[in-house]
Amino acid sequence: MFDELETINKRPRVFEFYTASELWTDDYTSKQMLSLHLNKEIDVSSRNASFIKTSVEWIVTHFNVGMGSKVADFGCGPGLYTTKLAQKQAHVTGIDFSTRSIEYAREVAKTQGLSIDYVNENYLNFQYYDHFDLILMIMCDFCALSPSQRKKILTKFYKFLQPNGSILLDVYSLKIFEQREETALYEVNLFNNFWSENKYYGFLNTFKYEKEKVVLDKYTLIQKEGTRTIYNWLQCFSPEELKKEFLESGLVVEELYSDVAGSPFDPEGKEFAVVVKKA
Repeated sequence: MFDELETINKRPRVFEFYTASELWTDDYTSKQMLSLHLNKEIDVSSRNASFIKTSVEWIVTHFNVGMGSKVADFGCGPGLYTTKLAQKQAHVTGIDFSTRSIEYAREVAKTQGLSIDYVNENYLNFQYYDHFDLILMIMCDFCALSPSQRKKILTKFYKFLQPNGSILLDVYSLKIFEQREETALYEVNLFNNFWSENKYYGFLNTFKYEKEKVVLDKYTLIQKEGTRTIYNWLQCFSPEELKKEFLESGLVVEELYSDVAGSPFDPEGKEFAVVVKKA
């Protein structure tokens, strides 16, 4: 038992493990995540409905999205942005590895008579042989990726982007890193059966990596069938570090905002958004 507890509380190397697929593709947890996506009142998994409406209106105006525009949403979830952008007559592609979310998005598109190209795939493996006018990565998806994964996705963005196209994404700021604390929590059926409908013992260990400005929430779930460990990484950025990372991939940050609805940039904010173009 002591050795098991030692393992549960062990700090891994930064980005040593990647388990995002277990969160989004597991049959039970993907159902839970979709439910959070579709809750219009909260900012978990997706922004609340009011914010998304404002955000889409700003995106359409700011990037001149309309008939003929080619837009890609990386990590589109159940299509909360793609649906609205397709309603503006844009050619929209949504990529997500959650089968449950993609199936929901396709059903919404069918019901509304919208032609949206949904790709059920890990966007790190996505291939495309045309170019997009606008690429979106919203809800701080970029922060969940390791440095090598971020390099891979930025290389794809550069390849897929029209010469005069734009990328819009948001990230967590260093304020989030400052506010998080290292903790250890144990609870039966941690988070009210979020992880399983059957009884389990849940451990949550939060680790901070000062040098890399990374936070890890490590979930260890002990069930009768066995033990699962989920690693939820969170990279935090300063605008300067983010600009440097993009520039290394031939991309330049041209605009800073507080969010993907175009709010003025706040250096004290917990998040910020960037508009990026080819250098």
